[in-house]
Amino acid sequence: PRFRTPWKATILTGIFVAVGAGLLPLRVLSDLTNIGTLFAFVVVCFAVLIMRRTHPDTVRPFRAPLGAFTPVAGILTCLMLMFSLHAENWWRLLGWLAVGLVVYFSYSRHHSVMAKYLLDMEAHGALGLPVKPPPHDEPR
Repeated sequence: PRFRTPWKATILTGIFVAVGAGLLPLRVLSDLTNIGTLFAFVVVCFAVLIMRRTHPDTVRPFRAPLGAFTPVAGILTCLMLMFSLHAENWWRLLGWLAVGLVVYFSYSRHHSVMAKYLLDMEAHGALGLPVKPPPHDEPR
């Protein structure tokens, strides 16, 4: 990858979104976008709470104003907005989550860098041989 970007995933996602935009009514698309984005915000707010508690000494380039109040308020506000959407949106969200989890775990089972590293570590570590650490992205 010349540009160090996931170009294949970007093209595939673009095609998928274009097909969906051409086939689904605008109301369905906007509701899916709303509930999906709000769900993502809820997950991020939970992650902020968890990371602040489990890794309090980590250096962070930003600060959450008002401490834990901000992510809690974000969770409550997003959930309030999510519950204002029609019930079929929740079913669509659950369906897409199920599809996404199946794809994620199916792919990661055979392509996990960490799993390959752990297997390598198990095989070589038992023999006392050096183990090469898993690759990771370099800072930009």
